[in-house]
Order: sequence, then C-alpha cells, then structure tokens
Amino acid sequence: MVCTARDRAGARYKLKENIEQFFTKFVEEGKATVRLKEPAVDVCLSKANASNLKSFLAAVRLAHRGTDVEALPLSVLVPAKTSEVEKPKTKMIITSRRDYPLTKNFPYSLEHLQASYCKLARVDMRMLCLKKLRTLDLSHNHIKKLPETIGDLVSLQELNLHNNHLESFCVALCNSMLQKSLQFLDLSQNKIKALPVQFCQLQELIHLKLDDNELIRLPFKMGQLSQLRFLSAARNKLPFLPSDFRNLSLEKLDLFGNPFEQPNPLVPSIQLKIPLTLLESAARATVNYRIPYGCHLLPSHLWEDLELAKTCQCGSACLSCFIQTTVTMNLHHVAHTVVLVDNMGDDLFLPEGGS
Repeated sequence: MVCTARDRAGARYKLKENIEQFFTKFVEEGKATVRLKEPAVDVCLSKANASNLKSFLAAVRLAHRGTDVEALPLSVLVPAKTSEVEKPKTKMIITSRRDYPLTKNFPYSLEHLQASYCKLARVDMRMLCLKKLRTLDLSHNHIKKLPETIGDLVSLQELNLHNNHLESFCVALCNSMLQKSLQFLDLSQNKIKALPVQFCQLQELIHLKLDDNELIRLPFKMGQLSQLRFLSAARNKLPFLPSDFRNLSLEKLDLFGNPFEQPNPLVPSIQLKIPLTLLESAARATVNYRIPYGCHLLPSHLWEDLELAKTCQCGSACLSCFIQTTVTMNLHHVAHTVVLVDNMGDDLFLPEGGS
C-alpha cells in the first residue's frame, strides 16, 4: 500500500499488480507520476530529492511485482509540509491548438475542461474518461458529430458546443445518464435542422441555447422540460411552436429572427384514415388507458411509435391520424421576459391537433 496524505489516515492505494504506467521524464527535477489502475488516479510526486525519488520508484516497481514488503529498499521518509503537497488539478483551460495536449492524458481529477479554438474535428476520446467532469466546453471548434459515450460522463452538468459544425443531436445522448445530470446545454451557431423527440427526456435542463441554427421545428413534447427556465432559439427557421410549448414556465425566452407564419385555422392539415387502422386504435387505447408498455414488452418499432404519440387538446392520444391547425398564443403566459422584435407582438402560433 502507498499512503498519499501527510498523516497515515489519508488515502491508501494497493500497489500489487495495480500500476498502469510510470511517468519519470522529469525525475531528475524531483518529479514523477504513478498512474494506478483501480481506482483510476494519478499519484503526483514533486519537490523530491532526485536520488530518494529514484529509490522510492524502484521500491514501488517491486511492490507492483509482488515483492514482500520486508524486502523492499525503503528508507524513512520525512512527511511533506502541507504547502508542498500538490493538490489534484480540477480545472484546465486550453484556448489554442498549440497548447492542446497531444501526447499525454488529461488529469483524471478534472471537473472543468475548456478546449476552445483548438480546431478539433471530433470529441477527443481521452475526455470521455474524466468521470468527475462537471463542465465541458468545446466551443469554437469543427466538431461535426457527438459520440454516444459523452452520455457516460455521469457528473456532467454543463456542455458547451457553441460554434461547431453539428448537424444533429443523437437519440442515444437523450437516453443516456445525461437525463439526470445535464442542466446547461449550448448548441448555438451550428447546423442543426431538428432535434429528436427524445430530446425532451433531458428533464434536468435549466438553460438551453439553440440560436443561429437551421431549426425548422422544435420537439412537440417541449412542455416536458419542466425545469427549463432560459430558452433561446433566435435566428432559426421556425414557422410555429409546438402546442406543448404552453406547458413551459420560463424566466426568459428569445425567439428573435424566426420567420413565424400567420395562422390560418380554416386551412388545417388533415391526416385521417377512416376507419382507424388497428395500429392507431390499439396505440390510442394503450396511451389513453395508461396501459404499461416498454421496449421489453413490445417490438421496438411499436414502442417507438407509442413514445411519439401526440396528445389532442381533449386529452386523447393520436398517432398518425389527426387534424392539425394553428392558433395564437401570448408568450407571456410561458415566460416572464420575451425577446421577439417583429410586427407580431407577443402572440405566436402553435399547431393544435385533434383526433
């Protein structure tokens, strides 16, 4: 075992067959790092006497191989002063390609990582090992696609992807651990045309930025984002808002610069099949009577259809058979502050469906 604290009540780590790698490039300067397998931590050594440090590392190597403790070449060590103990690094900010680490891993202790203006074409997989990460800022890069494994960052609360080349936000991330942790998401200034319906499963979101994309619609279950307080979707291509939008309770809403259409309730969109198909009837009954269902009970395509079921203003469910029209809504009913500078005032248009 090795103790990393000044007193022996501190953290202790097993050494036998538990060392992943030694970093000894600066051992002559009294610096070295021992990377452990379990737990995945780096034990950083600094300000040491070079000769004593070499002896210590030799003893650690022997302990790793299983040498008996009594046979290890250990000397009496003088406890380090508190001021000499190097604290685990929790924050790293990189703002240029030149400063980006290409040959060494990020410290496992990081909680805040910013890697902006680094010309990254993809998310660095080394970042996805940072299980303590709470804030990840990858703004101002060239990222086109997000890996599903970002969803494995169980502590992630803030994700900033402003000014990249994203064209979509994958369903796997919506179904990941981010459902329980993500509170801030910035997808502004990308090339996203639509968000999946499952996006509304990120129910811990408080702040969502979607400005300067190519959005032609918002998910029709937006009202499920019950914690959302700040929403900006300025300068997109939104012709209307989903009817579920009225269930939001926002502090600030910014929809400036969208080409919202004038409502025409006399020209509804009609999607009807008379009589109703067996699939439509069964799906409506399942939702209306709250019959339990899940991916373990139904074929995947049927389960997905039920997840995408719309809700009529009368409270009934409808799948692919409905009549839809647009109505006006005062946005101050959903937000204290509204940014919408055009000739429409504060009324916007929401599609209303009926079965």
